[in-house]
Amino acid sequence: TFRQLRARTFLSVPKSMTIARLKTGRDPPSPRPILDRKSLIRALDEADISLKGGQIDLFYQLLHRQNYPSLDEFVANYYRNEDKGKRDTLPAAEVVTKYPIANNRNRSQLPKRFLDFLADPTNDFCTVTSKIEAAYESADKTTTKLAVKLHDGHVVESVIMRYITRDGSRVSQCVSSQVGCAMGCTFCATGTMGIRGNLNAGEILEQIVHAGWILNAEAKENASKQNNLLEQHGNKQKRKPQLGLVRNVVFMGMGEPLNNYDNVVDACRGLIDPKRWNLAHGRVTISTVGVTPRIRKLTRDLPQVSLALSLHAPNQSMRSAIVPAAKAYPIEGLIDALDAHMMALLGKHHKKNNNAVTKYTEQDRIQASKRRRAMIEYVMLEGDTSSFECAHQLGKLCENRHLVVNLIPYNQTDVKDKLRCPSDDHMRKFQDIVTSYGSFCSIRRTMGADIASACGQLVVEQENREKKNVDIEDGPFGNSQSNKISKKQSINRSKSSSKYSSSEFGAIEKDEDLNKEQDGFDHDRLIRRLSIATSIAASCFLVSSAIYFARRRK
Repeated sequence: TFRQLRARTFLSVPKSMTIARLKTGRDPPSPRPILDRKSLIRALDEADISLKGGQIDLFYQLLHRQNYPSLDEFVANYYRNEDKGKRDTLPAAEVVTKYPIANNRNRSQLPKRFLDFLADPTNDFCTVTSKIEAAYESADKTTTKLAVKLHDGHVVESVIMRYITRDGSRVSQCVSSQVGCAMGCTFCATGTMGIRGNLNAGEILEQIVHAGWILNAEAKENASKQNNLLEQHGNKQKRKPQLGLVRNVVFMGMGEPLNNYDNVVDACRGLIDPKRWNLAHGRVTISTVGVTPRIRKLTRDLPQVSLALSLHAPNQSMRSAIVPAAKAYPIEGLIDALDAHMMALLGKHHKKNNNAVTKYTEQDRIQASKRRRAMIEYVMLEGDTSSFECAHQLGKLCENRHLVVNLIPYNQTDVKDKLRCPSDDHMRKFQDIVTSYGSFCSIRRTMGADIASACGQLVVEQENREKKNVDIEDGPFGNSQSNKISKKQSINRSKSSSKYSSSEFGAIEKDEDLNKEQDGFDHDRLIRRLSIATSIAASCFLVSSAIYFARRRK
């Protein structure tokens, strides 16, 4: 039940985390993140340090290969690697890259002044400025939610999702781009926070670094445990499991990415950089409520990344009611911009071959659709927006465009209006209607509902408790160490612990009776019993009335 879900999500978190989170506005970065490329370039200019073409790319490549150590450790490793006799002593990070990294050799020389700059603590740069304040794992061991504390005390959320199929396994990560959000969607927990500030490109990339450290440690220390997890899911895979690497990144966490455009684009460029994370272009997805001018700018600047439009309603009036920001951007213009993004790469290909295209054929659209460069996200809420009439309107809106439609079962959050998800049968019928108009329509798999994995859910619920003068540490799980993860635990794993051990990630308590006791009286259960009793009483009354009138006729 929703009440039980809430009980599961109020986990033990240090007081410092909740107090700092109530701040509004952001402080200037201190220390400054080295992964924020623009900030580093400005600092080098101020220090009158010039780098030749490609040297800053070389620095980031080597930093990535060393798996993001501290800057003084990076410099020490760099000098040690210059010694030919010690070239093989450095451990290479387990990363995706086109280039061989077994020996981790320096391919060219970085200037000494630049290395001295990196090693000097007075320059106020740091490899990773944020830290994992808390981490929680879902009961099915596929989802881990990270509460990432930024340098100024604000907390954002990031979710690691492990997908296991018969054909292989992969890890996707959902990242945040802002603290809070200005869009005010009525069903979204983050929308109730308001906007508190943007994340810089370095802080966005640090979320992937944190996930990489966790996954890398898991893969190395618990390689055999991965097979046990696969057996639990009844899967015999054709390919080796890839649960040690983040393969997909989606900007579907806290914030509206296109309202933090420059930093999000810089972070995306780092993710698709072949010398760093080397993610395939289609495996980086930006999700937006819909800022039409920024969508068109993204199509010009970075057409390689995928785009997901959070539509949630098939017409302007309905959409404006649940997405206040929609009033400024007509739905037709949004769909046109999304369609243009889907066809952008194909258009560039035709232009390169000197083939002027004024209108795309159906085959062109089908080809572009298969790459899933553009999709529509549609949250399924009980009510008008999930009616079959809306399904027909949504189908017609996408007709002849071959856009991908992704139906998202609503993950209940503690927003003002109590909203629910329709039944599975209703969603499948909705899906069939949309599909009948020629669009590919799927229902997204729900993950991490028991750990408040919805955007901003954990942060908002804990802030609400703070406002009610309830100490998070004295919540339903008290000070149980099994539900709290420390910085030391997040990096230094116990050798005897399982890959998906509850002691590592603060797994949710599975005992349903304990949840009910901690949450207080179970109103939902009482209501169900009263409904059954009322139905039985009504049936008895009808039967007795029928018998009574039958006897009177005799």
